[in-house]
Amino acid sequence: MTDNYLNFANSPLGAKLADALGLPKPMPLERYKSGQAVVKGSVLLGGGGEPQLLEALAAAFKSMAVQSLAHAQLAQWMPVANKAGLMTGRWGVDGKPGEKVKALVFDATGLTDSTQSDALYQFFHDAARSVLPCGRVVILGRPPEGCATARQATIQRALEGLSRSLAKELKKAIAVQLVYVAEGAEGQLESTLRFLLSPRSAYVSAQVIRVGQTVGTQAVPADWAKPLAGKKVLVTGASRGIGASIAEVMAREGATVICLDVPQAQPGLDEIAAKLGGTAIALDIGAEDAPQKLVDAAKLDGGWDVVVHNAGITRDKTIANMKEHFWQMVVNVNLSTQERINDALVESGALKDGGRIVCVSSISGIAGNLGQTNYALSKAGVVGMVQSTAPIFAKKGITINAVAPGFIETQMTAAVPFAIREAGRRMNSMSQGGQPQDVAEAIAWFASPASSGLTGNVVRVCGQSLIGA
Repeated sequence: MTDNYLNFANSPLGAKLADALGLPKPMPLERYKSGQAVVKGSVLLGGGGEPQLLEALAAAFKSMAVQSLAHAQLAQWMPVANKAGLMTGRWGVDGKPGEKVKALVFDATGLTDSTQSDALYQFFHDAARSVLPCGRVVILGRPPEGCATARQATIQRALEGLSRSLAKELKKAIAVQLVYVAEGAEGQLESTLRFLLSPRSAYVSAQVIRVGQTVGTQAVPADWAKPLAGKKVLVTGASRGIGASIAEVMAREGATVICLDVPQAQPGLDEIAAKLGGTAIALDIGAEDAPQKLVDAAKLDGGWDVVVHNAGITRDKTIANMKEHFWQMVVNVNLSTQERINDALVESGALKDGGRIVCVSSISGIAGNLGQTNYALSKAGVVGMVQSTAPIFAKKGITINAVAPGFIETQMTAAVPFAIREAGRRMNSMSQGGQPQDVAEAIAWFASPASSGLTGNVVRVCGQSLIGA
């Protein structure tokens, strides 16, 4: 679906009118294309106290062929980078800003007291205007719940307010994220950095991500351009829209894709499966026997490596006007079915040890939405399912995470009344709707065999929506 206002606001006349009237000026987002570099430009590093992730960053940057620069406050970076054989240098001369950069990375793991927050001020005060359009900011900290002292936990938790405010201030389609890295999980960082520093995360901003200890075994892809090579991935609701985009990105990443949708969607399902060289399963996942049918299909296929729960329905009415079967239908398809399928696949071994489960929640499940009590309950339930089953599935080496899309340009949102559609597009820090690819890229990151340190996460793909923020 075309965003005519975005195109107009980026024309010479439209830009002048937007400035004169104080209207939003959304910037076209840079999205990932096969074969491009992780970061197109330099990455500027800062830190405070005694940063603990510099060696892990150096190793990841070397693997990603990143060119780095060090802020004056981070003298520790130069010897670490040189030891790793990185191309690096100092940023700025005589207190003056240096060159424009594509990304900022601040290692805040060394902050143990709020009195050390000046290091954050100095770095972002100096560098905020130096980030290129569609740039990235990543702040790295330690999970507050794992900190040794109350004061350390306090300053680490304070990073959330900083990251969310920066995401609203920097504009120019610059995304800001906070990554909490548990002690001992430093080696799990690369997959997340590759996602957050690249155009893959175009519509993800102001998120808090937790990287923990390895679940199962850590597997570094032989080819980072095809991290899912040799993997078999089930995608539900795959016949169109976001589901079709997920299937396409999974195939691009090297996976063999099993595309599933209801029998009524068979023509579109067969088309997408044939296009991707995958297989099609026409099945109503809400049916009582669906979990066992999927177990049988997976075992016949030698087991599956990734399950993506994308299928979902809406039946919108205020609860006072909602028929009981609409409530039951939405909760069954969007939530209860996922629980049953997960249990069946995991307990039977049809989802292999080291497998990945990725669920699609919704911003409606986080913020609520008028006329969507059934849908919001089901999507909030997905969040609860991810967080409650993560430690259970971890015992089998299986991770489970979720993405929560905001306003995504699909056939469904195209049917939304104009005023509501425009509000959905503009009420976020990117001032535009996302694309199905944006959701798919986040799912591919969670699905990667290199993402074994990620479980129990719920990441919004919403451009930092102002609803529920």
